[in-house]
Amino acid sequence: MKLNREILRLAVPSILAGITVPLVGMVDIAVAGHLGGPDTAAAGLDALSGAAFIGGISVGTMLFDLLYWNFAFLRAGTAGLTAQAYGRRKMAGPAGHDALNGPGRTPDGAFQSPRTEANDPLSRILGRALRIALLSGLGLIVLQWVVVQLAFLVVRCSPEVQALATRYFDIRIWAAPATLSLFAFKGWFIGLQDSVRPMTADFLVNGLNILLSVALGFGTVLPGGITLLPRMGIAGIALGTVTAQWSGLLYCALAARRRYGFGLIHKHLTLSDLLIFIGAKRTDKNPEDAQRQSLTHQALNRNLILRSLGMIAVYIGFTVLSARLGDLMLAVSTILMKLLMIFSYFTDGFAYAGEALTGRFIGERSADGVRSTVRGTFAWSLGVAAFFILLYWLGGVPLLRLMTSDQSVVEAGRAFLPWLLLMPLIGCPAFAWDGIFIGATASRDLRNSTLLCAAGFFLTWFVGMAVAGAAVSPETALHILMAAYFVHLAVRTVYLTLRARGALRESLANATS
Repeated sequence: MKLNREILRLAVPSILAGITVPLVGMVDIAVAGHLGGPDTAAAGLDALSGAAFIGGISVGTMLFDLLYWNFAFLRAGTAGLTAQAYGRRKMAGPAGHDALNGPGRTPDGAFQSPRTEANDPLSRILGRALRIALLSGLGLIVLQWVVVQLAFLVVRCSPEVQALATRYFDIRIWAAPATLSLFAFKGWFIGLQDSVRPMTADFLVNGLNILLSVALGFGTVLPGGITLLPRMGIAGIALGTVTAQWSGLLYCALAARRRYGFGLIHKHLTLSDLLIFIGAKRTDKNPEDAQRQSLTHQALNRNLILRSLGMIAVYIGFTVLSARLGDLMLAVSTILMKLLMIFSYFTDGFAYAGEALTGRFIGERSADGVRSTVRGTFAWSLGVAAFFILLYWLGGVPLLRLMTSDQSVVEAGRAFLPWLLLMPLIGCPAFAWDGIFIGATASRDLRNSTLLCAAGFFLTWFVGMAVAGAAVSPETALHILMAAYFVHLAVRTVYLTLRARGALRESLANATS
């Protein structure tokens, strides 16, 4: 019972925050699906359909997925390593425990701590992740033109969709350093068994994103015809995201400083502090331990990067292939994917709880704790799956109508609603295992499962298209694409289930060595 309360304490804030994530995508698509005249004139285009605007948002978002999923290790790796370091600190006894947790638990269940030292393992983990995030984000801004040109060598879509997607990308790219840094902060907070700070950050970021996307996309006119904000269309959606991301980074930096004593800017910043932060000077009390930790980070990040490439291949492949089926099928596939992802963001809350607790119990060297975490994570995730099967069954058509006012997209989407019912059944174990394996820092198995599922995705697509023949209709092709997507989830589920016992045993053995 106590573990269930701990799972809920960690999961509920993540679920509440997760609800806002698909809402952002849904609002962006809904705004784009209702755009018209003024925005197309600003882009120098003829009048476009709602499907073209939805396609522009879809492809533009896909370009960022292509970039940011390469850096998913900043969240996953940071969370697993931090959780294990947290567990080891608790095992150190009262002295080590107090060094992190100070006066003890706060009313929300998280720990209050004094300022962490620069050479503390927890501080090193976050500092290293933030350095990578900030420098990588700046690099993406510098290379933005190259990224767009290379992307459209692969992505085939109509000229109208390409023009809208390019406008979206050119503005949103300026949020890259903030977005990547938020990955690092979220992983660090979760590793510290603190899901309240990530929830608050997500509420801030996604709430601002929604409000600004609507206000800037459609424009804001006060009573009396006074224009408060101009109608910016696609550009407004992108600018809303940029503003929200930087606001979220500011919040996380302040929260990390105030609650855990880690700040990008210290109250009394010295040259030594700065050199430590940028990695130009080491002041580790135990250089051998720091070197071993650095090598662990490198191996973990390398495997997680390869895992990200496998995920990118599937999700970007899905958008690229659907874009070749015409603007109508692209719009339908985009809406279906957003609806499918609603479930994943709910179940991710329990995956994050499993991630934090698995890492903590491995750090504490508690095999019983790990086993209980696995059972509890799956029990709660299956409950979420049952709820969503009912939701998709009863609310499929209303959800389509909520996403777009283009009746042709709604009618075309009806035939694909049965696919929604498979998501909770097949996706639940895949997402739950992901969290547990991340907490165990079993990155090799995560890498292998994702590369195998990418192979399953493309094999299903090419075999299905070959069987269907050259005269296959866009509708049939999209059904084949949906089948390929669910094959990739099934492969992840089967592989990680078969590897779970061995992977967790190995992680516990490494923790005690």
